Amino acid sequence: MSMSPSDQRLINPVASRLGYRLRRTSSAMMATLGASLELVGLRPVEATILLTIGANPGCIQSDIGRMLGIKRANMVPLIAALIQKDLVQKSPVDGRSFALFLSPAGEDARSEADAIMTAHERRYARLLTPEYQDALRTVLDILEQEENATHEEREAAVM
Repeated sequence: MSMSPSDQRLINPVASRLGYRLRRTSSAMMATLGASLELVGLRPVEATILLTIGANPGCIQSDIGRMLGIKRANMVPLIAALIQKDLVQKSPVDGRSFALFLSPAGEDARSEADAIMTAHERRYARLLTPEYQDALRTVLDILEQEENATHEEREAAVM
């Protein structure tokens, strides 16, 4: 008697690949964070932008996008939505740029988001010793630097 396909255990040929594991872990963590932030009417990217503006009052939209790795075409509707929700205010800096500030409601939302994100981080941090947390951050920094390296820098590192 042969087993039906649903009864067979599948072999995952990419289970040991670092990129696959990082993506799966990140997706699961972000889904959990997203569900928590949804309770206060925010998405993770919106909460991150609010925290960034709160830490850098008067910052420029393009600077936030560069820092967070969000394309300009995506930043425009994100900031517009936060302005529409009365969480962010903008003030002209020059002919093309606007300084961003949190409104009073934005400061409240930032505070709520920060508490939610801190609790979310603690959930995972408790699973790792401080030494493992530091090591993980170091490894992630190394991987991020590699991804941000130019083609020439990567070629030089191989030689």
